[in-house]
Amino acid sequence: MRAAPFAPLLAAAVLAACGHVEEKSDWERGNEARLVPSDEVVAPPAYPRERDLIEFSAGPASPFRFFVDSASLNVDRGVVRYTLVARSNTGAENVSFEGMRCTAGDVRIYALGRGGEWFGKPGPWRTIDPRSAQHWHVALYREYFCPQREPVGGVREALLALRSGGASFTGSLKEDIPRGY
Repeated sequence: MRAAPFAPLLAAAVLAACGHVEEKSDWERGNEARLVPSDEVVAPPAYPRERDLIEFSAGPASPFRFFVDSASLNVDRGVVRYTLVARSNTGAENVSFEGMRCTAGDVRIYALGRGGEWFGKPGPWRTIDPRSAQHWHVALYREYFCPQREPVGGVREALLALRSGGASFTGSLKEDIPRGY
């Protein structure tokens, strides 16, 4: 039998691929956080209780009041996770368990809440756009959880930022955190 004329080329390509180590581009290195697969599994926290809600300002032009559940706050590997409660003037509520990647400027909804229970599948990471109608994400990002595109130093710092109306832009708040936070 005679070998196909392209067989030597195919063999050379297979051998070349075996020894090739793919190097990341500058863009890939700079955007690694965005390239993490979105199939991470994060269990939702306990459903929020009224006594654990901290109201924050999302700007004057909103028919909703916004709250973060203090018991749900978590800061881990550059991601701030929290439960958000948006309440209308009539008392209707939207509840979501979310994550925010500070260096990438992204937000993700892991689950939605209704009637004391969580449901739904995690959505994709989405860029926080200052021109978007979701001004509460912009406020949480800029004023509370990600000053200067860096995550707050931990849960205590996030709680202090929420309770005091915003994070310090001069660096870490760790020195200013009173005991009990």
